[in-house]
Amino acid sequence: MIMEAERKAAAALELILEEEFDRLYERLKREEEKAGVIQWGGFFRRAGAFFIDVLVLTIFSLLLFYFAYVGYSVGLAAHHQTLSEENLDVFLLFLSLGSLALVTGYFVLFHGMEGKTVGKWMFGLRVVGPNQEPITYSRALLRWIATWVSAIFGLGFLWVLFSREKRGWHDLLAGTWVIRE
Repeated sequence: MIMEAERKAAAALELILEEEFDRLYERLKREEEKAGVIQWGGFFRRAGAFFIDVLVLTIFSLLLFYFAYVGYSVGLAAHHQTLSEENLDVFLLFLSLGSLALVTGYFVLFHGMEGKTVGKWMFGLRVVGPNQEPITYSRALLRWIATWVSAIFGLGFLWVLFSREKRGWHDLLAGTWVIRE
């Protein structure tokens, strides 16, 4: 009778251990599948996307320059003046501020809306926050400001080559990741 009870207890314990092992195995399998799904945006893919973004911004900047030049020239003509060395510095100041606003708006708005710019869209990349959720506009602005830190000697961008998750300094500072879709 005692041996029968011990055998039943051992069988029950074995069943409990087997169920626990199965639960643990399934959990580890799910975590492994989840980790395997994430593909980080590598250095060269990100560089290609940035090159496309620079092309898009160059086109917009040329349009901005043209419209600013026409508008400034018309405004000067209304006061019987022309663009000269005397008023060129004001024109260049407005043009510089407009270009900065254009570039900042491009990266912050596109990253805040969809997590991708035109270049990232073409290369199948997306900027995400923790747990792959979309980033907010404030995080996109923080990432843009941190990009200037990464730009120092280009070291922050080169860090992508050595980082396991392919994150630049601006990604680390802003708490963002670039993933492939």
